[in-house]
Amino acid sequence: MNLFPMLAQFNAWVNAHIYASCHTLSEDEYRKDRGAFFHSIHGTLNHILVVDRVWFGRLTGTGHGIESLDQTLYDDMGKLREARGAEDEKIIAIVGELSEEDFTRPIAFQTMANTPRKMNGNEILMSVFNHQTHHRGQVTAMLAQAGADYGDIDIPFFLEVF
Repeated sequence: MNLFPMLAQFNAWVNAHIYASCHTLSEDEYRKDRGAFFHSIHGTLNHILVVDRVWFGRLTGTGHGIESLDQTLYDDMGKLREARGAEDEKIIAIVGELSEEDFTRPIAFQTMANTPRKMNGNEILMSVFNHQTHHRGQVTAMLAQAGADYGDIDIPFFLEVF
C-alpha cells in the first residue's frame, strides 16, 4: 500500500479511537484546561480539524474559509466528532484520488499570517499527518490525565485490523 493512503486510513482509525475515548469523559473533564497549547481536549481536537481543512483546501484548490488556527468550528462534542468522521472520509477519498503529478506539483498558497508559500503534495501531506500525530499525542496525554483509556493506537495495532 502507498504510504499516504495508508496514513489517511490510519489517521481515521486513530481518530475514531480517540473520539470514542472522549465520550467516556464528563463534559467538565473533556473541557478542562490542562495547560496544553489549545487548553483542553476539545480545543486541541478542534484545532486538528481546523488545520486539516486549511491544508486540504490548499491541496485541492477549493479554499478553506478558516479565519484563525484556534477558530471554534463546533462547540458541541458530538458535532465535532461527526465532522471529524466526515473529514476523515474526505481525506481518504482525496488522498486516494491524487495522481503522481499531484504529489510533486508545486502549490502556491498564503499562510494564515498572509505569507506566500509553495509546497508540493508530498510536503503538504507530510505536514498534515505530522500535525495530526503531534496534537493527538497531546490529546492522549490529556486523556491519560483524565483517566480515560484510549486503547492501543500504534501502527502495528492498526495493521492487525486493517
